[in-house]
Amino acid sequence: MLKIFNDKVYGLEESLIASGYPMIAESIEEWDEKYNLEEKDYKRAGKLGNVPTGTGHDNFLKGIIVQFDVTYPNYWTPQFQRYHFADIVSSTSKMHRLTKMDLKKSCNEYVDDVVIDNLNKWIDIYNKMIESKEVEVILEEKKYTQYEIYMKIISNCPMGLEQTMRVTTSYLQLKTIYLQRRHHKLKEDWGNFCDWCLTLPHFEEFCLKNK
Repeated sequence: MLKIFNDKVYGLEESLIASGYPMIAESIEEWDEKYNLEEKDYKRAGKLGNVPTGTGHDNFLKGIIVQFDVTYPNYWTPQFQRYHFADIVSSTSKMHRLTKMDLKKSCNEYVDDVVIDNLNKWIDIYNKMIESKEVEVILEEKKYTQYEIYMKIISNCPMGLEQTMRVTTSYLQLKTIYLQRRHHKLKEDWGNFCDWCLTLPHFEEFCLKNK
């Protein structure tokens, strides 16, 4: 099941201030370190942030940056990576560490044991080849190279394998994600993601008041 943690929000107050720039006629001065946001700033942000996605008036939401860690099943990532501004800072790696993972713990509850057992079979063969420095192995009268065994492992890895990545995104992108995925078929994963969005400071007020 998808899990989000270690989340941080940056630039919220600064973006609220900047949301008023279009209506300023005089020169913009350096911000006073003691600048106090007023009710009108939050009201303006709520009005601008709740316009229909794509109209452009909610651009100030780009400045509210969110970073978080997310543990996810592999079948979730192709959908998440469709979004333009959701940059992956770093992540755990199948390529580097799949042959070292405890698959029973790393896969979600929907992966059948027979799938895990089959993959572990190929991982055991591969690790023994690495340890003994064998280049080829014969299994059931068929010859396999070390590379072919490795490709067996990668190709048979279940989509229910869970990994973790750190992501940088913004309220503007999260607004789009929320509106598109709130009632998605992957209700456990996208449901958890959208529930988490609602915990972010002022997210519902700035992005979803009219939804």
